Amino acid sequence: MHIRQATITDIPFCTELLAELFRQEKEFMPRRDLQETGLEMIINNPGTGTVLVAEPRQGDLAGMLVLLYTVSTALGGKAMLLEDMVVAPAWRRQGVGSALVSHACRYAAQNGFKRITLLTDPDNAAAHHLYERHGFRSSGMKVFRNIVAPEG
Repeated sequence: MHIRQATITDIPFCTELLAELFRQEKEFMPRRDLQETGLEMIINNPGTGTVLVAEPRQGDLAGMLVLLYTVSTALGGKAMLLEDMVVAPAWRRQGVGSALVSHACRYAAQNGFKRITLLTDPDNAAAHHLYERHGFRSSGMKVFRNIVAPEG
């Protein structure tokens, strides 16, 4: 399984996966124009984060994961948010998600990040199990959001 950074040419594949993900999540809705804009912002600004894609065979994409960069004042160093991890339905239960998460954890360690934070739906037991296998632990923190510029 080859994991690589996404390029602009991968955006159509990634937006299809995001549509699949957002149809499953309770708080988000697929909007291709917004997802394309967001992916372009990350891919064109490497200091913001990186989009990873899983390529089991040359030219055949199976999944994606987004890493966004921030700073933890509590840890006095770089931290990242693991966002939008999704595997194409035809590739599920074949190790793609595990390969993406493993790669993200190695990438974080090799690049001096001190923490990876992620969110999942509370009833997504499969995702919880996957992340726990890779060393993630549940936090007692409660998530709050303020949508300051809603799309019309």
